[in-house]
Parts: sequence; C-alpha cells; structure tokens
Amino acid sequence: MIKKHSLLNPAVMTVTMLGIGLPLSFSLSVKLNLLICLIAILYLAGCRVSLKTAIIVLLAAFPLALGSWWSFLVFGTGDRWHTAWIYGTRVYAYLLLGMTVTMTTSVKELLLSLEEHLHLSTTFVYGLLAAFNLLSRIKQAYRQIQYSALIRGQVYHLWQPGIYLRIILTALNWSGDLAEAMTSQGFSEGEQRTRMHHEPLPSWQWIIAGILILSYFWTAFFIRPW
Repeated sequence: MIKKHSLLNPAVMTVTMLGIGLPLSFSLSVKLNLLICLIAILYLAGCRVSLKTAIIVLLAAFPLALGSWWSFLVFGTGDRWHTAWIYGTRVYAYLLLGMTVTMTTSVKELLLSLEEHLHLSTTFVYGLLAAFNLLSRIKQAYRQIQYSALIRGQVYHLWQPGIYLRIILTALNWSGDLAEAMTSQGFSEGEQRTRMHHEPLPSWQWIIAGILILSYFWTAFFIRPW
C-alpha cells in the first residue's frame, strides 16, 4: 500500500498546479501571488509536511526572489515597485505551487495516479519509475568512477563533463538488464496490466480543481487586483 500524505488526489493536484501555473506567468497581480502562497502554505500545513524541509526550501529560494525583485526595481521601467513585487512574489508562488505536489506525494504515487486517472503512457510511467529506482546505483557508480580515477592519479569533480560521460556509459550498460527485468516481471508495451493498487478519485475533487482554476483565471484577467 502506498503511503498517502496529500488531501487531494495527486492527479488532481497536478492538473490544478498546471492550470494555475500557466496563467500565473501572464498575471500582473501581487495580491493573487500572495493569495496563492497563503493557500499553498495552508494546504501543506493540512498535509502535515516536514516543517524543517519546507523552511529550508523557502530559504533556499530567497536569493532568487530577492534577485528578481532587485533587478526589476533597479532596471525596470514604468511602475518599478509594482513590477518588482510581481516578480519577487511570483518566485514563491511557483515554488509553493510545486511544493503542494512534490512534498505531499511520492514519485511512485504521482506517476501511478497520472497513469490511472490521466491515462499517461504505461511505458513512460514504468520507464520513469525504473530510472528513479536506479538513482542509488548511479550514486554508487559515481563513487566507483571517482575511486578508480584516484587510483590512476586523476581527480574527478562534479563540474567536469568527463565524469557524466562515464556515468551515461555505465547507465547504458544497465539498459539491457533493465529491459529483461521488466519483461520477466510480465511487462509488455501496450498490453493491459493488472493493478495491485486502485486509488479512488471522487468527482468532487475535479470540481474543486475546476473552481480553483476558473476563479484564478477570472480574477487575474478580468478583475485584475493590484
């Protein structure tokens, strides 16, 4: 059973995030940006996410928000204060929108939900799951490449492209094993699969997503608050 933290289904949260995130790029309202931040924080609190992790992420984004705010204040044209606050708060609005999905849902839960409710390609979903499950082996391969280079008197750092080329070559060697493993587990591209876990999705969650997206769109482009 997949551990569940989110109040809403991950597929609904993804659609809501994209539905608000796209018009957010064209909205010129500071108040709406702050409202999105407030609602996202309340949702994260309701999901009881890690407070420490949330604070670290928000603090890490502060230089980006400050840089955007400062650059538009100094180099902007027209109402520079308004423009600076729009872009400064927009950074946190986007960040908190993303956190409502990434901090409340695991990668596996999100991908399986998108496959079940939004009909995302099964091949794409299980390919991504396999890639995420290989992350620990990639870290191990990275250390092995570093150690073998040290034996030869060479030092590899993260910013050197040569180490990434070796990691890619190592990963390509795993691709054949991965394909055989998926076939041995009964995976066939385009074929019907038996689900071990079924996640119900009530209609009211889609209604909430639709109301949120349409309300944001109407307020941002017709009411246009400051």
